Amino acid sequence: MHQPYEPLRARSGSGRPSRVLVVDDDPTVSEVVAGYLDRAGYVVDRAADGPSALTRAAAHRPDLVVLDLMLPGMDGLEVCRRLRGHRPVPVIMLTARGDEDDRILGLEVGADDYVTKPFSPRELVLRVESVLRRSRPGTGTGPLGAAGLAVDPAARRAAKNGAELALTLREFDLLSFFMRHPGRAYSREDLMREVWGWDFGDLSTVTVHVRRLRGKVEDDPARPRMIQTVWGVGYRFDPGSTEGDRRA
Repeated sequence: MHQPYEPLRARSGSGRPSRVLVVDDDPTVSEVVAGYLDRAGYVVDRAADGPSALTRAAAHRPDLVVLDLMLPGMDGLEVCRRLRGHRPVPVIMLTARGDEDDRILGLEVGADDYVTKPFSPRELVLRVESVLRRSRPGTGTGPLGAAGLAVDPAARRAAKNGAELALTLREFDLLSFFMRHPGRAYSREDLMREVWGWDFGDLSTVTVHVRRLRGKVEDDPARPRMIQTVWGVGYRFDPGSTEGDRRA
């Protein structure tokens, strides 16, 4: 019988199995997701509410968290804020409905991806694999620098004027892509495909990540100089620009 997943994909950068914390108050959803992740080779912890999730994460540091938005005791947004307040950890948010506000809120607090219920457990495992793969140090590109920004793709570290930036996985990938391709305009569709490898999806997520990245790299995010909006096209990274842009 053909195996849908290769357990070696579930290995962390150190070679040990990656640990995933599944947080959902629906025992059926939690059990199914945990079962698929376990068969894919991951070590799985489970929690049914926000406080328990924080306790589990403190006891056994996860490599990734699958986090339901609606939780008893503390909602997923607050859990995500607190988790990322301690250290960077990839988060995939589960939303109970396809409401755009819910998705954007999750991305705004630092979630790296989202999946809308009902969802395919196999698709979720693929999302987990994709996010973890991007979170590991890369070797394909050397250090990048421009306009006071420094990016080290191998270490997955970024700094502005010597001060380290706290970037999510998507923000880091977006900044790296922009710095590798200065002066060229990209549509949101281009960025979704070229940066994250998606051929379809909610384009508003690109807008959210551009806005968040501007807030971390621009001197005045309300008048961005480097990450500029190209009207009718998308965005362009211009580290030598002196003109601000108020449009999102």
